[in-house]
Amino acid sequence: MTPVSPAALAHAPLTQAALTQVALTQVAATRADWTDGAALAVFLTVWIGYPWLVHRLGLRRGAVNLDMTVIRTFWMREMVRRPERRLLDGQLLGHTLNTATFFSSTNLILIAAVAGALFGGERIYRAVLDVPLLSHGPRILFEFKLILVLGTLAGGLLDFVWAIRQLGYCLALTGAAPTTGPAEALAAYADASGRIFDRTLSAYNSGVRAYYFSLAASAWLVSPLMFIAGTIGAAGLLLARQLASPTARAIQTARTAIEAVDAADQAPASTPTPIGQVTPVPPIPQ
Repeated sequence: MTPVSPAALAHAPLTQAALTQVALTQVAATRADWTDGAALAVFLTVWIGYPWLVHRLGLRRGAVNLDMTVIRTFWMREMVRRPERRLLDGQLLGHTLNTATFFSSTNLILIAAVAGALFGGERIYRAVLDVPLLSHGPRILFEFKLILVLGTLAGGLLDFVWAIRQLGYCLALTGAAPTTGPAEALAAYADASGRIFDRTLSAYNSGVRAYYFSLAASAWLVSPLMFIAGTIGAAGLLLARQLASPTARAIQTARTAIEAVDAADQAPASTPTPIGQVTPVPPIPQ
């Protein structure tokens, strides 16, 4: 058997496994640059500050969330005033409950998929390195990107679960709504039910909004610039639908009409003059 010199081994072709190991070593030696930190800062700022921004802009020009608060409160008042519609109100709340349950189940499936990729170990990491479209970096950065997507989806799941629990409270309030009693007590019951119902659907909306921001977070796997663009694009799309969409304008018109009807109902009615009776005219002062 002819011995092989060390020089010959150094010039021997590397196997596929050895080439992969060399690539992994080179990628692991890299570090995340400042663009990753800047993109993460933009995402957290937009994600946390979006509800506040919508509220501030809605106070100036109206927004779907603020307009729907008025509409839901009026709905609860009508529920107390018109008990014959109680069955319809329960069916509408049940439909909302089914929708929230569907979204929470879908969210749970997505969380399981992302968690599977996160705990897939080096096998998933090597598969990502073979995709030219995705950015390559150290494994800890790749896992942190998945953790961000997972955290965004988990926050949405918690919002959906809280919305489902509150919908149970709303169903109980609908079934226990009084039909007779002092007007002040009925109005207080309707307003309290409206506040709970509004907080319920606010949690539901937060869960739906998590889908948008989880898509933006997944763009970080491509590049930090795509992460920033996805974040701004998701927030811009949500703001456009809240403030300038045809649905937003129609809801604002409905709110205006409801406020006019409610103001007319609460205005004191003037006592009409009986037929045949002449309204006395006060004397003109001399």
